[in-house]
Amino acid sequence: MPSTFRIPKATITGLYGSIMSTYARRTWGQVPDNAYVLWHNRKVLKAIFSFEGKVAKWDQLDENLKSYAQLASAATIGCSWCLDFGYFMAHNDGLDLAKVREVPRWRESDVFTPLERDVLEYAEAMSVTPLTVTDWMVAKLVDQLGEPAVVELTQMVALENMRSRFNSAAGLQSQGYSDVCELPLAVPSQA
Repeated sequence: MPSTFRIPKATITGLYGSIMSTYARRTWGQVPDNAYVLWHNRKVLKAIFSFEGKVAKWDQLDENLKSYAQLASAATIGCSWCLDFGYFMAHNDGLDLAKVREVPRWRESDVFTPLERDVLEYAEAMSVTPLTVTDWMVAKLVDQLGEPAVVELTQMVALENMRSRFNSAAGLQSQGYSDVCELPLAVPSQA
């Protein structure tokens, strides 16, 4: 499904554009559609890329839980671009793709552990408006993961909210990243 680009696709030019495009193609196989949108404001683009580079170094939360939480947030918000890219990243990170595919339908699925279900519930609760996070949810996660990991989890879900809402508002849709892992996009079950 092609993107609608509510904010027109910019032409990426210049030395910085060449470096960024080369890096994107080498890392992800193509330039992400959101880079074309962000290119309209280079200060925003550079700040986002800088922050994302720092986020990639966080290490208090299990990578599987981090991936599931981000996908649950993207699914709750309804960002097909983020689900598509998230599946691609999960594939590249060697995660269990059959399990990853179930994230948008986690409530009906029996593949998740109790801890994974708690993380998915929390990510979903953080991604609806108004938030439905409870003291009990947080206390349960702190007991299981510890404060540093829960802080990282909370920030990862908040960051995915930012990504998903930006990409959805900009009109971006699945770009075909998940095609390389032969994992069709799953959609949340209708409640």
